[in-house]
Amino acid sequence: MSIPEPVGFTDEGSDVAPSVRTFTVLTVNTHKGFTALNRRFILPELREAVRSVAADVVFLQEVHGTHEHHHKRYSNWPTMPQYEFLADSLWPQFAYGRNAVYPDGDHGNALLSKFQIIRHDNLDVSISGHENRGLLHCVLRLPGDGAEIHAICVHLGLRESHRNAQLKLLGERLAELPDDAPVIVAGDFNDWRQRADALLKPCGLREVFAEHHGKPARSFPARLPTLRLDRIYVRNLKASQPKVLANRPWSHLSDHAPLSVEIEL
Repeated sequence: MSIPEPVGFTDEGSDVAPSVRTFTVLTVNTHKGFTALNRRFILPELREAVRSVAADVVFLQEVHGTHEHHHKRYSNWPTMPQYEFLADSLWPQFAYGRNAVYPDGDHGNALLSKFQIIRHDNLDVSISGHENRGLLHCVLRLPGDGAEIHAICVHLGLRESHRNAQLKLLGERLAELPDDAPVIVAGDFNDWRQRADALLKPCGLREVFAEHHGKPARSFPARLPTLRLDRIYVRNLKASQPKVLANRPWSHLSDHAPLSVEIEL
């Protein structure tokens, strides 16, 4: 995780910046920087698209930490981890949760933030013998009054029985937090059967698209979204203007359409 000067303080370190009460959240499955079916490496284009949203907090799934051989094949492969490349100069804070490790490298979830990340940990929710999955739990400190937000980046399994077990682990993590703690849970739930909302309701989570439009957003496949796989949940927060970013260039930058929403304390 990067350790820049804490966000929300002046150069002198004494005057507190104005409190942040609203901010934008974006979640996107980066598909490891490739287009659907891995036909083309487009991470630089994806970075420009992510920058154009100007989100304050970005939840990333399927992002490479390292890969030993791709730089030999792709001339535009970054010399740094993909999440750091995407963070660039807009998101001074970032955290990475490594989920899958293989001989050539690793990938997992990441969170980019304009706000200070005061701590983070990666909860392994893998089912033995199957896909490696994790929940990246970060605690953000907002400028000004120092409000803390819990941000959990999620990538769940492809089998419903695995997802149910992983959602139970997510619920256990949420139960450890104070009842009044502001929480955002976002990412790729792979929940095409739309079972997660009911399972997470006892945890106090509200899905922002279901709250505004009656159902979670269609986000997969990106070029013609039909399946409702990606979600943004909140607790003790207000959400407005939920959007599916399904038009160009997004429709050609991953196999998932990103989701965004405005959050208010």
